[in-house]
Amino acid sequence: MSKHKINKKGLEVAIRKIFESHPDQQYNSTHISAILQIKDKNLRKLILSILNDLKKDGFLNEFQRGEFILNEGFTTVYQGTVDATPRGTAYIIVPELEGDIYVSKECTNHALQGDLVEVQVIKKKKGKIEGVITKIIERKITLFVGTLDIHKNFAFLISDDRKINVDIFIPLKKLKEGKHGQKAIARITSWPKDMDNPYGEIVELLGEAGDNNTEMLSILAKKQFDSGFPKEVTEIAEKISVELDQDEVKKRRDYRDEITLTIDPVDAKDFDDALSFKKLDNGNYEIGVHIADVSFYVQPNSPIDVEALKRGNSVYLEDRVIPMLPEEISNLACSLRPNEDKFAFSAIFEIGQDGKIHNQWFGKTVICSNHRFSYEEAQEIIEGKKDEYSEVILTLHHIAQAYRKERIQNGALAIESEELRFVLDENGNPIEVKRRIMKEANKLIEEFMLLANKRVALYVGKLNNDKGYNKEFIYRCHDKPDIEKLNTFSIFIDKFNYSLALKDVDSAAKKINQLLDKIRDTPEYDLIQNMAIRSMAKAVYQTNNIGHYGLAFDFYTHFTSPIRRYADLMVHRILLDKLNNVNKSYGNRLNEICKHISNQEKKAIEAERESNKFFQAKYLLDKVGQVFEGTISGLTDHGIYVKIVENNCEGMVRMNDLPDDTYYFDQNKFQITGRHTKYTYNFGDKVLVKVNKVDLFKKEIDMKIVG
Repeated sequence: MSKHKINKKGLEVAIRKIFESHPDQQYNSTHISAILQIKDKNLRKLILSILNDLKKDGFLNEFQRGEFILNEGFTTVYQGTVDATPRGTAYIIVPELEGDIYVSKECTNHALQGDLVEVQVIKKKKGKIEGVITKIIERKITLFVGTLDIHKNFAFLISDDRKINVDIFIPLKKLKEGKHGQKAIARITSWPKDMDNPYGEIVELLGEAGDNNTEMLSILAKKQFDSGFPKEVTEIAEKISVELDQDEVKKRRDYRDEITLTIDPVDAKDFDDALSFKKLDNGNYEIGVHIADVSFYVQPNSPIDVEALKRGNSVYLEDRVIPMLPEEISNLACSLRPNEDKFAFSAIFEIGQDGKIHNQWFGKTVICSNHRFSYEEAQEIIEGKKDEYSEVILTLHHIAQAYRKERIQNGALAIESEELRFVLDENGNPIEVKRRIMKEANKLIEEFMLLANKRVALYVGKLNNDKGYNKEFIYRCHDKPDIEKLNTFSIFIDKFNYSLALKDVDSAAKKINQLLDKIRDTPEYDLIQNMAIRSMAKAVYQTNNIGHYGLAFDFYTHFTSPIRRYADLMVHRILLDKLNNVNKSYGNRLNEICKHISNQEKKAIEAERESNKFFQAKYLLDKVGQVFEGTISGLTDHGIYVKIVENNCEGMVRMNDLPDDTYYFDQNKFQITGRHTKYTYNFGDKVLVKVNKVDLFKKEIDMKIVG
């Protein structure tokens, strides 16, 4: 061992390996020094110190004074997933453990973000566990997206993902004609044990960094979403006819003569849900929730089905949609476009004027949409504009309001999502930022989709199973919030002189609703609502039904969007089997599907956020040096996040750039404080910021406080 390469952690790892390789052998510090070829006196003393530390940790037993042997009873090995940090350390997520296992940089053994690994526990102190990765069971990421850094005799791919904290060495002959600064995708070809960097080769060039198309393709590749479909899938999709099979039409309930409407975003390209409306002689209404019958066109285990499952869902980036299904299905055959006969899977309800459901029916139908409304057009009718469908929309609106009121009274969260949308010019450059605000028309559609989802889940979940629930089904579940996160939220809102007065988790939703209703017209409303969302658990797909806390439903699923979610397609198939009295057992297959599509959904959300960050940075690129009014939207130990009031773009003021003092983050008080002046920065504070620097590569906006 050369002296300049030795540090305490590296020395400890080497010593552990000696004892693990010879579990029955006793060693003292002299033996270890000889094996490691260490003659330096200070390093020999360090070895003795490490041996004593390993004894205290329980890794070694002291057989007799100065003589050590491996404590085999101490060795505990787990399997887990790597959650890497930009610093090179990692946390191993082990399902059966409450906490994660910390792994230092020297002990990662070439494991990378997301890898499934074997980790051996080496220390247990005050509830914290430290380990060393002993084996990489499965590489999670096989293709790496980054920027080429080319030198005279060699090149590196610098990963876009900060959690991939090694650069990939690319021999010049493996560059595939890539140029310095270009974005590319690389594959690791080998990683010698004694090398810090893996060897790799370029498999695809994406284009120039900073270009819209290049950056979007980079985001998709990083999250392992394919932008195109395999040739076999495309060829099959192209053969699907938009003309309906008349023999199939005869097998279905015919709703083509009923008033049927779609209400969607103005820029929607596929329409997977429609509402039909009919007045009954008894004074009730027959309302149909009609969903595109994707399951008729996509058969289980077909190439299209396999590809749809792989994707899990559609991905919505700022300038494009990466669909789960080919356009021939999503935009043509299945899309419920106006004045076209379409196959649907429908939930039909007989509903009283008070919203009470008297009867329901699920089954295959054929429909024809009379009119396509945008949310804005439907909203105008709700607000008083006259239209030939005014009575239909106003009646649906009245019933939807009753359902929403009932949900909230039952403990559902009354959180209204708000999104940024960029208006792009003909070259794809962002020229305006718009906020998508949820109005009554959005809520109208939402309530009827929720109704169908809930009723399908109740029907299948309780079918022939009054005492429990059917486990051969996919539920959309939302767990109760963690009490510690709620306590953190309480501390947060205390900064604005509000209190939650929480008694238990079950009452949290009602308390949060009361708070949000009280502060709806205040400047801090958006900030507090976002923090409320962060304090909640994440919804997932699973066969173990625990209900949906956020909606206050005991049974809930996803039935209404099979064009863009694989979960809904599976729910359609299972529901049809139940309606036809077909008993199909999936074994563990449904659990595997639930885990996969939940993970794909998480990755899609991350990709969408990254896309939004890129366009925020690009929007402010020509505004460097300009001053804006902003609101402090986040505090960390490395700086302050500020959201610009005018356009909702968010940037960071780094701690070192804060004026007039040296500042630190006080985690207990949720504020940043000056060491000398005691001046504080808090959530919600109004500040004037200058856009100091925009980095398209990192998708970061640097700001400075100027007042």
